[in-house]
Amino acid sequence: MNLLRPVEVRALLRLPLFMSRVPCGSPASAHDHVEQRLDLNDLLVQRPESTYYIRVSGDSMKDAGIDDGDLLVVDNGIAADHGDIVVAAVNGEFTVKKLQLRPDVRLLAMNKAWPPIVLAEEEQLDIFGVVTFTIKAME
Repeated sequence: MNLLRPVEVRALLRLPLFMSRVPCGSPASAHDHVEQRLDLNDLLVQRPESTYYIRVSGDSMKDAGIDDGDLLVVDNGIAADHGDIVVAAVNGEFTVKKLQLRPDVRLLAMNKAWPPIVLAEEEQLDIFGVVTFTIKAME
């Protein structure tokens, strides 16, 4: 697993954001009006010093919309809470799962083909951040 951290802050790259939405149904006429210019860092990264990217492998989180090859934006400055999607390590082995804190601590796959990770008392759980965005890999 390659952790890319912290996010490297570079010169701003502001790209056009068009005011008109593009329908996914029937085609509509195009508009040339640019609403503003947008740098994705402004949208995706709130705390550069605690944010990193990680690429996903596998299908255990597919029902949460996280697929093989996607890039996750992860902030380790956020305290993980019940229901968060987290990057975690169980006994040093990394995984991305949904954190369950009640009634017991578990890491839940979001794919029925994968069982939950139920932690025994002697097992070590480390949380390495909360997933804040998923950047979809396009085939």
